[in-house]
Amino acid sequence: MGTLFRFHCLLPPSGTLLLCVFLCIVKLQLVMDSDFEKESKRKRRKVEGEPQPSRMESLPHELILDIVSGLPVSSLVQFKSVCKGWSKLAGDPDLVSMHGTRMAENNPCLIFHCDYPLKNHLYFVELPACIEKKEKVKKLRVPFWSAMPEFDVVGSCNGLLCLSDSLFSDALYIYNPFTSNYQELPKSIQYLNEELVFGFGFHPTTKEYKVIRIVYYKNTDRGGNRRAYRLNNMKSDVQIFTLGCSNWRSKGQVAYHLLQSPSQVLVNGRLHWVTRPRRYSPRRSIISFDLAEEQFQEVLTPDCYTLNRRKYHLVVLGGCLSAVYCNYGRMEIWVMREYGVKESWNKKFSIGNYVPKGLEKEVNQSFKISKIICKGRPVRVLCILKNGEILLEYKSRALVSYDPVSGKFKDLMYQAIPKWFQAVVHVGSLNWI
Repeated sequence: MGTLFRFHCLLPPSGTLLLCVFLCIVKLQLVMDSDFEKESKRKRRKVEGEPQPSRMESLPHELILDIVSGLPVSSLVQFKSVCKGWSKLAGDPDLVSMHGTRMAENNPCLIFHCDYPLKNHLYFVELPACIEKKEKVKKLRVPFWSAMPEFDVVGSCNGLLCLSDSLFSDALYIYNPFTSNYQELPKSIQYLNEELVFGFGFHPTTKEYKVIRIVYYKNTDRGGNRRAYRLNNMKSDVQIFTLGCSNWRSKGQVAYHLLQSPSQVLVNGRLHWVTRPRRYSPRRSIISFDLAEEQFQEVLTPDCYTLNRRKYHLVVLGGCLSAVYCNYGRMEIWVMREYGVKESWNKKFSIGNYVPKGLEKEVNQSFKISKIICKGRPVRVLCILKNGEILLEYKSRALVSYDPVSGKFKDLMYQAIPKWFQAVVHVGSLNWI
């Protein structure tokens, strides 16, 4: 048991984590070869000079995977520091698969992107089963930070993040924030005065990860009226990169002008965005992009003013495509219970006004240089937790959970959380491509 206790000392002092480790120890003790006959065989091997298997190695492999796959990803990463056997175990494809499945059944972790005062940083916190538990926010290492000091988080998928260069718009990285594995994508075609919309996702049928780069640019040959030029001379180029390939592919133009929200939404192997309203056509639409067929399609929405004219953002709640409309702090959450069926949209939640404690403090004017603050929303819905509560982000400064049954709000205070941030819902994994 010496190795196990040495590993125990490496873990952070989290109550949930200690409980997990304790359960692991108990399970291991139940199957240890404490039987008198096995102990005698071990002693005979020692006398005869035969190599002795470690107690960890003597356990059934399936049992080891079952025990270890329940640990948080931040603990599994530390296996590499214990011994060669445990380091090898951390890279076992079966463990990666089992761990990903079990983590999807628990609360996700949150990645905090902070760009104040000058440098971009990433932090994380693992949400325990009891959301009120005090957890500490920890900083993540970004190994390519010197090459891309300022970045945006495009999206999160299966434990991987996609980051884009927010300064020059020419670099993209796929990155596992817990294992620090990363891949820089090849450069794509650049245009003058381009406006970019990104997407990142995985299709369960093709088993492929794809990055979508939609470029909107203006025709350099103006001619005629400047105003007409702005309205009619906007062109686009849809560029697709499949991870594992070497080049970008162009799919031509797209008929919709999409908005780059804080993070695109992935449902059923399709990426989703909201369209930008036009002056003489204020209607907003939800547009999907099928990662397998590589085709754009409009998602049917109910015939109501909220989702046709008003400003809203998309989110995934309980695996369903959802739209959140916010008006002076009050929210309506519409959920599409059956994907692709217009009649399945319904207004599932209505959330009233609330002022978190974190917003009561005065704002330092120097924070206005933050791009996250400028692009932030008054309220943003992040996800639904396993206890049924809804996780909310207020003005990029405070986290709150809302109980739709009781109608009560709870301020979530985490030690060392950044003062300003954009929260990204992320399922931690050892996954790599």
